[in-house]
Amino acid sequence: MKQLLLFIVLISCSLRAQNTEAIKEIKAHQEEQNTQFMTKGESPLTEIDRKDFKGLEFFNIDLNYRVEARLKRTPKTTFFEMKTTTSRVSEERIYGVLSFKIDGKEYKLNVYQGKALMTNEEYKDYLFLPFTDLTNGETSYGGGRYIDLTIPKEDTILLDFNKAYNPYCSYNSRYSCPIPPSENHLEIDVIAGVKKYKDH
Repeated sequence: MKQLLLFIVLISCSLRAQNTEAIKEIKAHQEEQNTQFMTKGESPLTEIDRKDFKGLEFFNIDLNYRVEARLKRTPKTTFFEMKTTTSRVSEERIYGVLSFKIDGKEYKLNVYQGKALMTNEEYKDYLFLPFTDLTNGETSYGGGRYIDLTIPKEDTILLDFNKAYNPYCSYNSRYSCPIPPSENHLEIDVIAGVKKYKDH
């Protein structure tokens, strides 16, 4: 009995340590975003907005939105023209399908690979996850949000909605941003990641 209790205590301590590290990682990610937005030449904000910028507004960190997703690769998919907020199109292909659970319910999202980045050594392993959810137009940007991912070696991938960010066009109309495909809608409130900027 004592051995069982000791095992439970050790597991509990291990989980707390993992959660602490995850929260530190997310906070560092948020600080990095704020630094970028404050920096001239890197910020997507207009010069007027950048000078008044105090920091992005985020939902409270919630590790329920940090999940391990199963990745089903789709190697035979062809490239298609993903619509953007301008007349430009972005050539993307469905790299795979992510399956995951939030609050015990199963969800699926397509994850994309951009043709232009595949030949770029720095971004050849980059995956793009655009999505919409029920917070859009209320507490988050109406056009959806994005998550950046990297091609994993295994068939699982860490999906952290606390790192969801807004398209640049939500801050400045001079940007052209991919529009999340309708099939990448989550019929839940994803109360994690960055909130909408001003009244955009």
